[in-house]
Amino acid sequence: MRKIKIIINNSSMVPIYEQIVDRIKTLIRNGELKEGDILPSVRVLSRELKISALTVKKAYDNLEEEGFTVTVHGKGTYVAAVNSRLLLEEQKKEVEAALEEAVEKGRRYGISDEDIRSLFELILEE
Repeated sequence: MRKIKIIINNSSMVPIYEQIVDRIKTLIRNGELKEGDILPSVRVLSRELKISALTVKKAYDNLEEEGFTVTVHGKGTYVAAVNSRLLLEEQKKEVEAALEEAVEKGRRYGISDEDIRSLFELILEE
């Protein structure tokens, strides 16, 4: 079992378990985690990240429900066979929805499309 790098942003509005799910999906998409690779145990990852084991368990359960991992009782949680193109499409849809929400909010606040574009460009430069 190799160590996976997950950084938790405690000041983020994104729940910690979702941060774990997103990071593991990204590692799978990038090929850093491959089919059959074993993930750290719930206890080990919770200790490494200094978070509750229940939070890690929730992340692992979500990954399994979505078909990214398979848990073998008494053996561990493994990366399942995943279509990386399908995963990338799913992630793009999530980003698109977030961008649409941001544009709608900007328009509700009376911000012009040009100013929204400028803000977007500024964010991309960071």
